[in-house]
Amino acid sequence: MKNRNKGFTLVELVIIIAILAILIGVLAPTYTKYIEKSRESTDLANVRTAYDKVVMETGIEGNEDVKEIVHLKQKIDKWQSSDTVTIAGISHSNDDPDTVNWKGYPVADGICEVSMNPETGILFDWKTGKGDSVENDEVKEYWFNLEENFDRVLQESNALNGVTGIFEIDSRCQKSTMVPRIETKMASDSLLKKGTWAYYGKAKDARKRALLWTSVNTDVVGANQKIPVIVCTADNKYYVAESTTAKRTGYGPDYVAIAAQMSTGTAKKELDETAVKYDSLQAAYDAYKKLLTDGKYKQYKNSLDFNIHW
Repeated sequence: MKNRNKGFTLVELVIIIAILAILIGVLAPTYTKYIEKSRESTDLANVRTAYDKVVMETGIEGNEDVKEIVHLKQKIDKWQSSDTVTIAGISHSNDDPDTVNWKGYPVADGICEVSMNPETGILFDWKTGKGDSVENDEVKEYWFNLEENFDRVLQESNALNGVTGIFEIDSRCQKSTMVPRIETKMASDSLLKKGTWAYYGKAKDARKRALLWTSVNTDVVGANQKIPVIVCTADNKYYVAESTTAKRTGYGPDYVAIAAQMSTGTAKKELDETAVKYDSLQAAYDAYKKLLTDGKYKQYKNSLDFNIHW
């Protein structure tokens, strides 16, 4: 009798593996965010429990020198599940300045010291795992990581796997499967965490890959508007240039991109003609900021304040 139970052919196995790889690539960022939110929920619950202990020992038992230390489980700096967190009636957002009741922000594998001051009340002091204070972004001269390698972020995200020609990845594209991958590889204090950005160029040619970034919310300003941009090439060269926003359709909900389609050559020509080169990301950002504060693009000055809806 012939055995009619056939196994998978090599081609079928390759197809199945390819499908599984695609599914993992799509679902992994969502799963990572879910896990991080779960860790944050645990941290919040533990900090609230610590608060209750401090209040009880100082109020009921009369102890003055009371401090509870909570070891955080989260693996990403700052709150990811909600920008505003409330503990014991005290609300604080990621980028709010320090107050008498709240210092710093949670960091990966850090701690939270909960203590009571007789004059100012409860204090939530967020620190690193070594006990060092966390400096709030508001008091930093630069709120982002000046050393981040943006092309490395792109490469490590594997967003270009299978792409051989010209590509474009827009942060404003809600249906993009590439944007979530890139977001998982950004530094916690990445420039790309705020504003609008786009990667573009030729996937296999590092000389023709670049990142565009602007503090302007392109969806708000609309299409066909001149905006300033910082250009970071794959070989770590930095420029400040001018770009014209453009509407995109057919990729889910309509959105406004940072520039015209790169494949047409129009956007590249505009960038090349207006680009001014700088030695570092810091120098480029300083020049960009000056354009918005007392230069050609004063109408976008408020876009530097990311707490304002732009």
